Amino acid sequence: MPSRPVPAAQRSPRRSPRPFAVPPAVPAAGLAAVLLAGCSSAGPTGTGAGPAAAPVRGGTLKYAVAVGTSCLDPHVSPGDVTAVIQRNVFDSLVYLDDKGGFHPWLAKSWQVSPDARTYTFRLRDGVAFHDGTVFDAAAVKANLDHIKDPRTKSLYAASLLGPYTGAEVVDPHTVRVSFSEPYVPFLQAAATPYLGIASPKSLAEKADQLCAGGANSVGTGPFKETEYVKNDHVEFRRNDAYAWAPEGAANQGAPYLDGLTIRFLPEDSVRSGALTSRQVDAAALPVTAVRTVRAANGIEVSRTQNPGVVYSLFLNTTRGALQDERVRRAVQRAVDVDALVRSIYFGEYERAWSPLSPTTPAAYEAGLKDSFPHDAAAAGRLLDEAGWSARDADGYRVKDGKRLTLHWPYIASLVRDQRDTLAAGIQADLKKAGIELVRDSIDNGTYFTIYASGDYDLWDNSWVRADPAVLAGFYLSTNTPAAGGQNVSLSKDPELDGWLRAGAATTDPAARKGNYTKAERWAVEHATVLPLYVTTNLVGRAQGVQGLVFDANAWPQFAGVWKTR
Repeated sequence: MPSRPVPAAQRSPRRSPRPFAVPPAVPAAGLAAVLLAGCSSAGPTGTGAGPAAAPVRGGTLKYAVAVGTSCLDPHVSPGDVTAVIQRNVFDSLVYLDDKGGFHPWLAKSWQVSPDARTYTFRLRDGVAFHDGTVFDAAAVKANLDHIKDPRTKSLYAASLLGPYTGAEVVDPHTVRVSFSEPYVPFLQAAATPYLGIASPKSLAEKADQLCAGGANSVGTGPFKETEYVKNDHVEFRRNDAYAWAPEGAANQGAPYLDGLTIRFLPEDSVRSGALTSRQVDAAALPVTAVRTVRAANGIEVSRTQNPGVVYSLFLNTTRGALQDERVRRAVQRAVDVDALVRSIYFGEYERAWSPLSPTTPAAYEAGLKDSFPHDAAAAGRLLDEAGWSARDADGYRVKDGKRLTLHWPYIASLVRDQRDTLAAGIQADLKKAGIELVRDSIDNGTYFTIYASGDYDLWDNSWVRADPAVLAGFYLSTNTPAAGGQNVSLSKDPELDGWLRAGAATTDPAARKGNYTKAERWAVEHATVLPLYVTTNLVGRAQGVQGLVFDANAWPQFAGVWKTR
């Protein structure tokens, strides 16, 4: 997975921070979510199994996921699975619930300067890391500095810190975090596992072992990580001392479970079969198995859409035929995305119209729906206008003796979620329009070399983040793959850059949404992207599993789970 970018922001004169009254928890769309000094007891909530009876203590939950990871250090790895696993170990300064509300966690309150350059956190006392080290302001500073240190080689967390200039220990329970530019997305970033707080002792003494997980992963979280066997499983046991859950969480104490096991079962049939045969208690389900699992006795399935960038096909605007916007628009119109998503995903996934998911707080542009419907005739006219009117013996369009061929590289071992079937459908639709789509199966090293060099026509990607600032990674002109970003369309437009920078800098919720929705429209209207489907977590669980909820990213949370049998 490619590294993630640093969202940019617009410069503004520095002013002194001022406190704000403590409001109730509010959606991230609201001004109080940006300039927030604390939150209410209205607590984090989630989609999933609510408490049907009094919680029961004891037992071990076994949860199966599809993919493993080469690194379990969330400060380094950009992987979603790393975040799901290590959320059990590493707490965050704040909690962002599935409704977009911020809540105190390791920080009991916070103040944001009017120019959004300075965030001052008042920390909880009485919190300890798994190794006995006391949690304090110095620990927060050590973590943020460690993440930003080039020697850490962070592939994502460092970008979430944006224009970070440093953290000041005001007193043992107060830390002030500063940025060189207004940086409104920081609260959301601070709520992620990627900026989770690790023991400063482990950072100092085990820096070269943190990716190995297991006992090297030392946080303040509800579970202690005891064992990691790569591509097989991770073992956790309850942190009996845990008493600092996010404000309003259903379980304010130590987990009900004695232990948690996360198993890596990449084969879809094996993973779903493990659930129906009760070898595991819950599992991330493949879309192909959902109907079968739903029909099984004693199993319930939840469906939650991820926020962030939907699964999309990005078009390289700087290469070959795709430099012509008419050709890119023809690609958009030639593919019958509705039919493909409906037939492949059985109605479980929503067809996407914007690069952003509908569940992304404060930005989704619903007006893009139906703005580029499938129209084979329109695709043909656009290609004719672009000079690709002649066809060769195989039916592919040609111009100046050259076939209209597009290359889409991929790593076969990483294909999931029926994306190979989806790609075949796209290939077939483009062939009808006279466009040859070549799927290039390559190894990891070649993949990232091609990614950095821009030597591709099409690139597929999705990205989970509960903030529209994720768009800056994909569309800010400076966030090219060569620079560590995800601007795989290699879009470069001053007006687009201005919207993205303003979105990261403004504290006005309406202005923020306006800037990001303009960026969404630009991306679609200039045919830099073909949005395909909204990535969705399908999780099956035995009915005896209670208290399973999902956070703002649609990731499962295990601290409040218990088993009734």
